[in-house]
Amino acid sequence: MSSPVIKYVGRTTNFKGKTLWEIVGSLKNYGVGRIIIRSVFQRYPEPSFMKIVKVETCPDEERRRVKVWVEKTFRGKKLPNLTEIYRTSYKPDYNLIPKHEEAKLLESAQNYEKLSEVILPNTIEMPPLMKKFIVKDYEKKGLEVLKDYVMPLSYNHSPNRIQRIAKGDEKPTVQFTMSLGKPASPSLYEGVQLQ
Repeated sequence: MSSPVIKYVGRTTNFKGKTLWEIVGSLKNYGVGRIIIRSVFQRYPEPSFMKIVKVETCPDEERRRVKVWVEKTFRGKKLPNLTEIYRTSYKPDYNLIPKHEEAKLLESAQNYEKLSEVILPNTIEMPPLMKKFIVKDYEKKGLEVLKDYVMPLSYNHSPNRIQRIAKGDEKPTVQFTMSLGKPASPSLYEGVQLQ
């Protein structure tokens, strides 16, 4: 007799853990002072975790949600303000760190905090086609051709941003370029000048 075939129906998920209410609801004093992690943040090499500071339970109709304020350490950097978790508290993605492992996790975060900070650039060179259009336009109008072809960079706002954006003429620690970089298959570009 052959074994039955099992077919899963529905959306797949990457969540691994429990909801926040399942964790704090079973702890003394709702887990204030304990450390939790989200499994989706474990993809980063730097330590990411949250220390519970305050918990507020929700009305019965919202049984799966809970308001929790945490001291958040994201990618090795402790965020300056408390973070409120409410909208994502129902997701089964939280894990409680055992008490005997908390000291090791806090120590690893302090080691990362001592590393130099990342400064992102505030400008980037223009794409090659845009440069050509600008040169043609300036020549047509009889204006002096530009020496630097740069344009400002804009970043999406994120409360989890640990990198700082360069101010004024400050030198960034990371550089972004418009070049192709090193091609995966150099033979495809034989005889073509790469810039």
